[in-house]
Amino acid sequence: MKRRDFIKQAGIAAAGAFAVPYILPSGRLFAATGARKANHVVFCLYAGGVRNLESVMKADGNLMTAMLNGTETISSNIIGSLDPIPSSPLALPLQNYGTLFPGFRYKEGPTGHFNGHTVALTGAYTTNDIVIKENPKVPTIFEYYRKHNSPQHTALNSWWVANTLGPYPALNYSNAPGYGAAYGANFIAPTAIYTGAGQDTIENILNLSNNERDAMLNMRSFVNQNFNRPYVEGSAGVTNTESEAALINSFISDTFLQYQPNSNPWGIVPKMSNDMLNVFFAEEILKRFKPELLVVNMQDVDVCHFDFTQYANNLRKADYSVAHLWNTIQNTPGLANDTILIVAPEHGRNLNGNNSIDVNGRPAFDHTADVNVMQGDQTAREIFCMVVGPSSVVQQGQVIGDNTNLPIGHSIEIVPAMANILGFDNDIPLSFGLTDWNSNSLKQAFL
Repeated sequence: MKRRDFIKQAGIAAAGAFAVPYILPSGRLFAATGARKANHVVFCLYAGGVRNLESVMKADGNLMTAMLNGTETISSNIIGSLDPIPSSPLALPLQNYGTLFPGFRYKEGPTGHFNGHTVALTGAYTTNDIVIKENPKVPTIFEYYRKHNSPQHTALNSWWVANTLGPYPALNYSNAPGYGAAYGANFIAPTAIYTGAGQDTIENILNLSNNERDAMLNMRSFVNQNFNRPYVEGSAGVTNTESEAALINSFISDTFLQYQPNSNPWGIVPKMSNDMLNVFFAEEILKRFKPELLVVNMQDVDVCHFDFTQYANNLRKADYSVAHLWNTIQNTPGLANDTILIVAPEHGRNLNGNNSIDVNGRPAFDHTADVNVMQGDQTAREIFCMVVGPSSVVQQGQVIGDNTNLPIGHSIEIVPAMANILGFDNDIPLSFGLTDWNSNSLKQAFL
């Protein structure tokens, strides 16, 4: 059976398991109380643990030329190990299209990846280790958006695109009373679906007999009977409609065809990294659905635990990916000049190296600041934040603060900023502790 025929016959059945939209009752529960700054927000978690030393401080030269101004020479003891990357698709480095905060901080809580992602998506610090794969205890930005935005939208307008599976699917909704799955985002992990085991699983459908395929479709029908029912406030589980599920299934089928094994849609040599692949599919979601809210993360720089040179290499690839993302947004009707992009790491990395030394003699770095903000390696709390958007909304080419002991901005300010951009920050209950927009550092990025 040819690949295209397979997609037509079996793609929907296979793809339906990977993403399902959540539907709310019709009608408005909350009135809009704030004016929007833009109709679309994209939050890019430049994640995996990025040190300010290698990013905004350019201690090894400018490894992020697509995002940051400057022509600082890359350190000679790593430059020969870096993969070639095309020139940025942007006329100027990304910071010229918005405001850079080089002294942001992940102020409290353990500096773990899941902790950092949770803080970035909830706007609330946690001073305890989070249970991996457990939904947060406070609402995520996806839930705030879907419950308090007016008019309300389905999850087709709200997406969480993660580099890897692991614990990250748990971040599309919380266990908070009054919120939960019914207000969650669509979740997709392209690297799990389109490569490796995910690719093999879908391709293996080709080898099913007619009886086996019928059994699979019967099981899918049985499962859908338990989820294709009207949403009732307080009911458990995920709901969806056939029409919206079909749209997502069609999207996954189309992109499965587009991204065939070893394909390279960006023309990267030697090949696209997982970060690039993740951003590529985020771009495809943006072009197909034009969601009002999308969060995408990148994780490949996490190799810094054992290989500094590859960390620097992946830092450059992530940098190019963000520029490519913004270029795609600006060339997509319905998103161009109506989208604000926020970029920030989830946390930093230690000042001092661990016991791993790479091929160039460079030490590797962990991220071990502990719960107490006065203990551990505080470099692991240093991050940056960049806000990019239309010149009529966002201050262009502005740099606020520097990487000193007087930081400007904290991780928890990003969620209320997104809520303000989409005009519903005043409707969020105060009980969950979001910072007030009037005292939010990111307010300085806007006209």
